[in-house]
Amino acid sequence: MEAMRGINFDRGGLLTHNRPVNEPVRAWWADAVVWDNHACMPLRADDAFLPQLERCRQSGLTVVTLNIGFDLTSFEQNLRVLAHFRHFVQQHPDRYLLVHSPADVHEAQRSGRLGICFNLEGTRALGDQLSRVEFFHSLGVKWMLMAYNRNNSVGGGCQDNDSGLTPFGREVLDEMTRVGMVPCCSHTGWRTAMQVMDHVGGPVIFSHSNSHAVHTHPRNIPDELIKACAATGGVIGINGVGPFLGVGEDGPVAAMVRHIDHMVQLVGPDHVGLALDYVFDMQELQDYFAAHPESFPPNEGYGENFQFVPPEQIPPLIDLLLDRGYPREAILKIIGGNHLRIAAAAWH
Repeated sequence: MEAMRGINFDRGGLLTHNRPVNEPVRAWWADAVVWDNHACMPLRADDAFLPQLERCRQSGLTVVTLNIGFDLTSFEQNLRVLAHFRHFVQQHPDRYLLVHSPADVHEAQRSGRLGICFNLEGTRALGDQLSRVEFFHSLGVKWMLMAYNRNNSVGGGCQDNDSGLTPFGREVLDEMTRVGMVPCCSHTGWRTAMQVMDHVGGPVIFSHSNSHAVHTHPRNIPDELIKACAATGGVIGINGVGPFLGVGEDGPVAAMVRHIDHMVQLVGPDHVGLALDYVFDMQELQDYFAAHPESFPPNEGYGENFQFVPPEQIPPLIDLLLDRGYPREAILKIIGGNHLRIAAAAWH
């Protein structure tokens, strides 16, 4: 297959690099749904970084799922951040659109706006109060992790002695299914993750997890979990975080493609997506690393030289998939179609 040699055409302002692009790619990219299922704005109510959402739109994204907090942030902080993000989006209706349904995704794509929805990394924000699941969902939180690196009242974390899914965890999963919030097992211990998938009748995702077979790290998941996720109809979103990629001399984008390709060879293109986990404020991240070494062990690569793949690198990533012979239909699924399928199946 002829490789894409760059993207230099306009899709809501898209202009990322200047090599010529062949006409067939130009035609189908303009109609693609491109979805980054996990991005990390600063977890505070200020506007210092929110204008950088325009980077996502200019990079050709249709939808980005913004994190509003994790197990180390308080319920009050989660609400402040969520309120602020929603307010910012609604103040700029010419560029951004809150996404509540698959129809909203298509409207974002049609209008050249960036669709925005939200996620929550871990269940401590529930405060063991089951009704908060529906509360967060009503405000646009579309998926939620079971745990974030450490054990909590729902289940085990991937940087802890995984205690397994708890009875309260099963109640949380049932409530998530009822309201239409997708269960996610990224950052979750392997034992708990398997028990989640055994319990839930619908799709389970690993929103931003890479392959343990490609690069050994506690945050990455083994082939057994990848296959189990696919069996639920779920999707594994490949992240662009250096310590989880195992970056070689060819750089982080090529490393991402290696993780994508491993999973596609294992379970097919219907179960792989993108979730860059790009952090817009590195100082905030470093502050969390320093304050919580139990959640971010320095010996596991949580340090100052933390590489990320930014949204501007999605077009070069598509280049590399084309170079490997990936057909258009598979690429469309990986860059956003699979996330849209999950939304159609689980959101309500």
